[in-house]
Amino acid sequence: MEVKVLGTGCSKCRSTVAMIERAGISAGVEVDIVKVEDPDEIRRHGIHMTPAVVIDGQVVHSGGLPSHAEVLSWLRPDTPGFLHRPTRHLFFTGKGGVGKTSLSTAAALALADVGKRVLLVSTDAASNLDEMLGIELRNTPVPVPGAPGLSVLNIDPDTAAEAYRQRVIAQMEIGTGGAEIATVREQLSGACTTEIASFDEFASLLAGGAGDVDHIVFDTAPTGHTLRLLSLPQAWSGFLAGNDRGASCLGPHSGLKMQEARFKAALAALSDPALTTVILVTRPDSGAVLEAARTSEELNSLGLKNQRLVVNGVFHAKDRADAIACAIEALGLKALAEMPLSLRALPQDRVPLRSFDTVGLPALRALLGTKPESVDPGESVLRSSVEPVERVPGLDALVNELATAVHGLIMVMGKGGVGKTTVAAALALGLVQRGKSVHLSTTDPAAHLAGTLDGVVPGLRVSRIDPKAETQHYIDKIMAAKSPGLDAQQRALLLEDLRSPCTEEVAVFHAFSRIVSEGRSAFVVLDTAPTGHSLLLMDATGAYHRQMMREFEGRGGAHIVTPLMRLQDAAYTKIILVALPEVTPVSQAAALQDDLRRAHIEPHAWVLNKSVLAAGTHDPLLAARLIGERKQMARLSAGLAKRLYVVPWLVCPPVGVAELSKLVTPPTLDGGGESGRSTTAC
Repeated sequence: MEVKVLGTGCSKCRSTVAMIERAGISAGVEVDIVKVEDPDEIRRHGIHMTPAVVIDGQVVHSGGLPSHAEVLSWLRPDTPGFLHRPTRHLFFTGKGGVGKTSLSTAAALALADVGKRVLLVSTDAASNLDEMLGIELRNTPVPVPGAPGLSVLNIDPDTAAEAYRQRVIAQMEIGTGGAEIATVREQLSGACTTEIASFDEFASLLAGGAGDVDHIVFDTAPTGHTLRLLSLPQAWSGFLAGNDRGASCLGPHSGLKMQEARFKAALAALSDPALTTVILVTRPDSGAVLEAARTSEELNSLGLKNQRLVVNGVFHAKDRADAIACAIEALGLKALAEMPLSLRALPQDRVPLRSFDTVGLPALRALLGTKPESVDPGESVLRSSVEPVERVPGLDALVNELATAVHGLIMVMGKGGVGKTTVAAALALGLVQRGKSVHLSTTDPAAHLAGTLDGVVPGLRVSRIDPKAETQHYIDKIMAAKSPGLDAQQRALLLEDLRSPCTEEVAVFHAFSRIVSEGRSAFVVLDTAPTGHSLLLMDATGAYHRQMMREFEGRGGAHIVTPLMRLQDAAYTKIILVALPEVTPVSQAAALQDDLRRAHIEPHAWVLNKSVLAAGTHDPLLAARLIGERKQMARLSAGLAKRLYVVPWLVCPPVGVAELSKLVTPPTLDGGGESGRSTTAC
C-alpha cells in the first residue's frame, strides 16, 4: 500500500512516518511510504495544514499528529475493528443523524452473513429499521428475509407499557378488589410507566432474555435519551435498595422489587467489557465530535468503559475545482484534526461517505466496504442529477409569514441531527429582527442551543428545560404543598417516593406545559428533543389532558385549557418539521406528521435543511447523492408538505448570531445564494 506523507520534513512529519511504519507492522500490512515536501504538490492536493497523509489519491489526514487508532483505520479499511472478535452486546450510540441505525444494521447483517445468530434491537421510538429492511417491526423478534440468522426487535413504548401493566396487576394478591385494581391501573397510566416499561424490556435482553443468540446489536435513540436509558439500571437499583415499602407511580412496590434482580443483572452486563462494547458514532462535524466526547465521559462515569469510535460519512472531494465539495472536505478534516484527546485514544474506525441511501440489504452490505460500486448509479444518471433545481423559499420567507401573528408557540420538531436547533435559533432571531419579543427554549436533554446561538441578543430570552433542575424544583414544590399536614415519618416517605427516577419525566412535562402557556402573550420558539423523546413528551401531554377531562367531567361551569388543546389550536401553535433531503429523515418526519395528526395536531410547514442541490456541486460522489435529494424534493412538493422551505448546505456553519441571522435575512438584489447567503465562502 502506498502512503504519501506531505509536509516540510519537520519533527511532526517524521513522527507521522514512524507511526505509519509501526502501525503497518502491527496490522501486517506492507506499506510503501512516499515523503512529499514540494510546496506546489502539497497545494495541488488542497492541503493547508501539515503533516498530511494521502492514500489512493485521498487526503485522510491533515494537521497535527494522527493517533495509532487512526492510522490503523487507514491501513485496514475493509473490515471495521468493531467486527473483530465482537462482544455479545454491541451498543451503537451518538448524536442524532450520524448514522447509528445504518451502521448498527450493517454490523448485524455482517455478523449474520458469517454464520452468527444475531438479534438487532432498536430502543428508538422513531426507528426506521422497518424501511431499511423492508419488514414490519414488532415487539417480538422478526426474521429478516434474505439474511439467515438475523432477527429484528423494536422496543415499542406503548406495547411495552401495556405488557408491564398486565404483569404488575397479575402479581397483585388474589381477592384484590376491583376499585384497588382500577387505582393501580390509573397509577400505571403515566409517561414514567412507559419509560420504565421500555427499560424493563431492555434490561430483560441484557439479563439473558434474548434466547439463544450469539450477538445482540442495539440501535439506540439519540444521545440524550440513550444516556437516560443507560443510567436507569443504577438509578432504579439505588431507589429500590433504599425503599422497601409502599407504592410508587409505577404501582405496588412489590411489582418493582420483583424486577430488582433484573436491573442489577443489566447493570453488571453493561459494565462488563467482556460482554458489552459501546460504539460511539460520529460524523466529521465539530458538533457531533464534541458530543461524542461528552458522551464518552458520561458513559465512563456510568461504568461503561469498553468504548470504540466510528467516524461515519468521511468525505474526500474528487473535483478540486468544486468549491462546495472542497469546503465540505475541509470542514470534515478540521473537525477530525481538532478531535479531543479522549476520543483520539479510543480504537477508531472510519467509514467513507457513500453515494447511495442505506435502504435494502445490498446497500447495507455495501456500507461497510463490500463492493460499494454495486449500488452506485451510472454516469448518465449522475449528469442529470446536477441540473439546476427550481428555487424554493428560504427561512426568511417562513419568518415573514410567522411574524404576521402577534404571539404564539412555534415548535421545531424532527429526527435527531437534522438541524432543529439551528432552525429554531434562526427563526427566533428572525422574529426578534422583525420587532417581536421571543423566548427561545429547548426540551432536548443534550441541549445544544447555547452553543448554536453563541451570543446575547436584546429582545431574545434563552432557556432550557434542565431535567435535574426541574426535578428538584418539582420535588420542592410538592414537599412545600404536602408537608404541613404530615408528620416526620410521612414526610420522609413522601420524599423517598419523589426521589423515584420517574419523577424526572413528570417534572419535565410540568416545565414544558409552563413554557407552552407563555405563547399567550409573546412568541415562544421551542427546540424539541429528537422525535422519539418528543413523542414520549406528547404522550404525557395526552395523558394529562385525559386526566383533566375526567376530573372536570360534569362540571358545566368549569373552563379548562390543557397543553394538548393549545397544541391542537393552529392559530396558537405552529409545528415546523425539519428534515434532511434524504429518504430516512423525510420518511421519519412523515411518520411524525402522521402521529401528530392522530392527536389532531396539524404541522404548519416543513424545512428541508442542508440541501446540496440548492447549494450547487459537480463532485461525482455528491452528484450521486443528489439523485436521492431530487426524489425527496419531489415527494415533499407533491403534497407531503403543505408549505416547504429550503436551507442550502452552507460553507460557513450556521453557528453564532451573525451566521444565523443570514439564514433569515431577505434576499439581496445581487443574489449571493438562497436568501442572500453565499454558498462558496465564509
